[in-house]
Amino acid sequence: MKNLKLLFCLIMLMAISCNDILDKNPLDSLTPEQAFETEANLKMYSNSLYELTSTLPTGPFIFGQPSHTGIQKFPFVTDNMSDLTFNVMFVEEYFSPGAFKSIDNPFWEWGDLRRINYFIENYKNSPVPDNIKNHYAGVAHWFRAKFYFDKVKLFGDVPWYGKTLSSTDEDLYKKRDPRTLVMDSVLADLNFAIKNLSPQKDNTSTTITKWVALGLKSRICLFEGTFRKYHPELGLENTATLWLEQAAEAAKEIMDSGMYSLYSTSNINTDYHSLFTSADALSKEVMLASAYSETLNILHSATSNYSDQGGRYMTSLLKRFVNTYLNIDGSRFTDIQGYDTIFFTNEVKNRDLRLTQTIRTPSYIRTDGSNPAPYGANSLTLYHPIKFSSNNPYYDTRGDESDIPLMRYAEVLLNYAEAKAELGNFTESDWNNTIGLLRKRAGITNTTMPTTIDTYLQNNFYKDVNSIAILEIRRERAIELILERFRFDDLVRWKEARNLEKEYDGIYVPALDQLYDLTGDGKPDVSFVYKKPANVVQGVYYFIIDNKQNILSEGSKGRLILKAELKKEFPDYKYFWPIPYLQLQLNPNLVQNEGWDHP
Repeated sequence: MKNLKLLFCLIMLMAISCNDILDKNPLDSLTPEQAFETEANLKMYSNSLYELTSTLPTGPFIFGQPSHTGIQKFPFVTDNMSDLTFNVMFVEEYFSPGAFKSIDNPFWEWGDLRRINYFIENYKNSPVPDNIKNHYAGVAHWFRAKFYFDKVKLFGDVPWYGKTLSSTDEDLYKKRDPRTLVMDSVLADLNFAIKNLSPQKDNTSTTITKWVALGLKSRICLFEGTFRKYHPELGLENTATLWLEQAAEAAKEIMDSGMYSLYSTSNINTDYHSLFTSADALSKEVMLASAYSETLNILHSATSNYSDQGGRYMTSLLKRFVNTYLNIDGSRFTDIQGYDTIFFTNEVKNRDLRLTQTIRTPSYIRTDGSNPAPYGANSLTLYHPIKFSSNNPYYDTRGDESDIPLMRYAEVLLNYAEAKAELGNFTESDWNNTIGLLRKRAGITNTTMPTTIDTYLQNNFYKDVNSIAILEIRRERAIELILERFRFDDLVRWKEARNLEKEYDGIYVPALDQLYDLTGDGKPDVSFVYKKPANVVQGVYYFIIDNKQNILSEGSKGRLILKAELKKEFPDYKYFWPIPYLQLQLNPNLVQNEGWDHP
């Protein structure tokens, strides 16, 4: 196995050893001298933080942790809570009126924080030289910043615990601290990490370095700055500029360092897809990744999840979103007359090359020479993802060892561009060094900044945005980062989550009871019918239009509309998740977020 896998194996073994020590010797029974007496012990403890379930990877319904006993079943259930995708598994609970209760929320978990705080509280007692122990302290501060950022995203105000708590500590029952105090503390943790972490680039993309800390800072500060700007009800609009400036500065430091660049070879038809299907993270662009290994039996199920055997829980793209991909010449697809009635095989032609590297199109060829069509039994919109999915059919029915990018240089460019645009000082040079580069990698021939508003983008996604730059940056962010766990957070910080109330639409269907070839090979792949015929055609999937859950927008033709009877709502109170009911009973000083129930 490659060097990365060997390194990853050592990290895992050290982490497991540390966990064993902590299990056998409770944290508060170990002296700091015992826990951190050597650099090896510091490293061992630091490596154990990578295994904390609430920090890497991040957020609800996103990536699962690598499993040490085999395949992680659903590591790619990504971007389900999104206005760009459809997933039958998740569409009902959080958005349906009255369906989600505070008792249903599983995310008020604090156990991992204790291990982080124990290190931060005691590492200074180590006899190891300051520069070494401060590096590992930087790792701990990075994880604490990440831990608290995730909590603030979910709940807003939360209790800040900057020390190791015992079971009798009165602070266990403290009130929630203000968002401002918590986020200022997060920023302080990030700045400590940046100052003390090693500046050496990690070519395996599996460890926290100064550059990864700067990347996280750009992500967090952009979130907080835009959240404060677009949520005036917090009364924090006058502090948004500081956070946006910090986001731009952190991103610019990475850009100026020359440590990273966009992954680009001579093959623009595969470069983007390669980022998500490589056995070793492409560290030219990938700054942090979750590593997998077939040899170590640490695998994920991305390819099998998106295969024809993957089941109906696949996340599929919506037509409303696919329409936003530009033509290859940089013009808008939605400026074409009749764009919304163009059949699939033609609508995916001559578009931004990320489209053909994100979903199955007629150009999709696997390593065995096969050209599988979008499969309507699983990909219900017929925009069938291949991002994160290997071209090798070997992985269709078994675990996959490709590394999962968790932070990419592309995101840093997007963070910089957006922060500058929100600050009102985004220049042509900024465009060329960020959005222009991303579009060039995607094969778009005219990468200059548009001079007119895209009314389709505005009317369908961002009705209150009148800045050309901000609209185009948001387009680019959605396309570049699709299925990478960002979209729900973006909707929340922009206060655009009402988009989640919109219908789920799929490909355009010209007529019922016709055979359609989705791959262009002359063989039919799908037919849309009220009832499956007695004599079926081999290889054709018959998509049932029941005029209840699955309908066509114009009756016997039109866009596929899925879950048509589902009522969805996203009132403003849902921008914050509820504190679980049990926690309110355990700690009477906690106060439920406004609008949520008290069952």
